[in-house]
Amino acid sequence: MDPKKIARINELAKKKKTEGLTPEEKVEQAKLREEYIEGYRRSVRHHIEGIKIVDEEGNDVTPDKLRQVQREKGLHGRSLDDPNS
Repeated sequence: MDPKKIARINELAKKKKTEGLTPEEKVEQAKLREEYIEGYRRSVRHHIEGIKIVDEEGNDVTPDKLRQVQREKGLHGRSLDDPNS
């Protein structure tokens, strides 16, 4: 997210605590917060989708649901053509 938008979120939060927000500022704050949360969710989802879980013996124990997502995205050499990948 753009640092200017984060600064604006913080500015609105501070103003809300000190003097209160106008109805327009409340709408702006809600939109900015939703945009921030959505970006955070995308980031976490992307990070989790890139994880490959390996046990102590070196065996890939990544859950099947995650493997399927990785196959669809071509991550970790997994392929839709090879269901064992």
